[in-house]
Amino acid sequence: MLKTTLVLLALLLPACPALALAQITGNRVGDLEVVQPWSMELPPNAPTVAAYFVIRNNGKTADTLTGVESPVAGSAQFHEHISQDGLMKMQQVQSVEIPAGGSVVFAPMAYHVMLLDLKDKSKLVDGQAFPLTLHFETSGDINVDVPVLKQAPEPIDTTQHNH
Repeated sequence: MLKTTLVLLALLLPACPALALAQITGNRVGDLEVVQPWSMELPPNAPTVAAYFVIRNNGKTADTLTGVESPVAGSAQFHEHISQDGLMKMQQVQSVEIPAGGSVVFAPMAYHVMLLDLKDKSKLVDGQAFPLTLHFETSGDINVDVPVLKQAPEPIDTTQHNH
């Protein structure tokens, strides 16, 4: 029995980082759920950092993401990338609608959270995590622990919840 258990553990070991990231999904309030939060490790002198995640709305009414904050930053903003005059440009947005029965992906070159005036950079290294609070117009707040990674994770399947 012990031999079988050890073999099973050895087979599962390579999947552990993916399973660990997949387990960081208990971030929900009402019909809203935040899954696969992450941030990229940056050099210690980086003035800003971005946070990414997917917001799923399993309900029958839309909600609006109206604000964000984190104790690791003096301020936090929603940004998006747009194509303007043939160039990609980043711009701040005040809110993001989360459609009923849909999802919105916060990812590189899309919507993302910019953390500015960084305060506690000790949480912004690989293997650490920092807190993020998302404020929704109807549902209230969702607190998220954002793991910091050396490499971006594989995107999750959002085909059932596309925006």
